[in-house]
Amino acid sequence: MAASDMVPPGALDGVKVLDLSRILAGPTCTQLLGDLGAEVLKIENPKAGGDDTRQWGPPYALDADGNPSDLSAYFMAANRNKRSVAVDITGEDGQALIRQLAAQADILIENFKPGGLAKYGLDYASLKADFPHLVYCSISGYGQTGPNSHKPGYDLMAQGYGGIMSLTGEPEGAPMKAGVGIVDVMSGMYATVGILAALRHRDRTGEGQQIDVALVDSQIAWMINEGVNYLTTGDLPQRRGNNHPNIVPYGVYGTADGHVILAVGNDSQFKRFLEFLNLTGLAEDPRFATNPARLEHRDALEEIIAPAVQRHSTAGIIAAMEERKVPAGPVQTLDQVFASDQVAARDMRIAMEAAPGEVHLIGNPLKLSRTPVSYRYPPPVCGAHTDEITGADNPFGTPE
Repeated sequence: MAASDMVPPGALDGVKVLDLSRILAGPTCTQLLGDLGAEVLKIENPKAGGDDTRQWGPPYALDADGNPSDLSAYFMAANRNKRSVAVDITGEDGQALIRQLAAQADILIENFKPGGLAKYGLDYASLKADFPHLVYCSISGYGQTGPNSHKPGYDLMAQGYGGIMSLTGEPEGAPMKAGVGIVDVMSGMYATVGILAALRHRDRTGEGQQIDVALVDSQIAWMINEGVNYLTTGDLPQRRGNNHPNIVPYGVYGTADGHVILAVGNDSQFKRFLEFLNLTGLAEDPRFATNPARLEHRDALEEIIAPAVQRHSTAGIIAAMEERKVPAGPVQTLDQVFASDQVAARDMRIAMEAAPGEVHLIGNPLKLSRTPVSYRYPPPVCGAHTDEITGADNPFGTPE
């Protein structure tokens, strides 16, 4: 979709975002704000070739001649609905431009190391006096305070430090990270929530503020039940592979032709599950009659039900569980995911016309009935909008 196509105004229509972030956490946040209607100017360092992730390929979007562009798949994942402006903030002209844009912006977001922007006069302390309305969001590895605040932060480091890797993987295996940069993504989500809360405060009082988001804090926050399990008992949780710490049976089971997910959430579901497996006597066995008992005797139960499940096909088990109202589902590969009728119905795969040609992206999961998300700008090549922005009286103005 071209920027000039008619789209309904989004919930954040008129909100102006100055994006000095790069890689994933900050760009995830600003892409979400852009999808909701905000105008986002992405500031990129021309000396470095722009956002680091432009070089994180292959794969890249290819031009008409089959040559790779600077739009890596990684970059495109978090950078639609933005205009790219190449600015060298180490020079006085670049710093002056950022201040000019900050005067018009509602939000500034950055992910430099704490104190990294102070030498350019672009940190919050340097800007808040001149721009008291500004909502200034800082994302870093360990936050703006604390003994580790000076350390750089990457998703993998945060997964290790914050504990999630100690819980992920097979019981006898090595600690494992998640398959995607989930700490970065969730930090971007927390940043978005903080920004919207700060905007609400600013709109009521005229007062901006700084939002301090740390990757490690974010990861610790979503330890949820396992974190509170530990705080409640003092017992370290163990890696359980795909098994649930508080529910049995709940996990991935081998079938005659693949794998199936079973999430048997209560005792009545457990009875109906056993009926299908012709194991009804187990429901009255005191070792398995209740979920606390099943937790205590997890290994004994798994030894009985795992081979029983493996006698059936994946499709057969899913159909039988749906009939019995027991949660079950497939383990799909990405080709199956993006070819599914559910993805098509929910617009979770979209196409946009970018500079090299058509690109395919993951859609926004938010479905708003009155102010739907929109896809106005494709992921930009580095500096694509520099002349447009630097030559405009109103740099944040939407082009006709």
